[in-house]
Amino acid sequence: MVNTNINAQAQRRTNALRRAVLRRVQIWVPDTRCPGFAEECRRQSGLAAQADRADEDLLRFMDESLAEFSGWNK
Repeated sequence: MVNTNINAQAQRRTNALRRAVLRRVQIWVPDTRCPGFAEECRRQSGLAAQADRADEDLLRFMDESLAEFSGWNK
């Protein structure tokens, strides 16, 4: 009986979302529980940081952007 009520509520919610011209989308994301996940994040972050440090145009842009904020300290 309770299961039927929950199913009915879920169906009403689904119907309301469809009437709002929305649709369900399933996406796959990395499994943060997987062994090695944190290490891979650190590796990729390091590569991105290294590339950013080598990009003089990006560094100049960031310095110019930060200069627009009063009281900002590097």
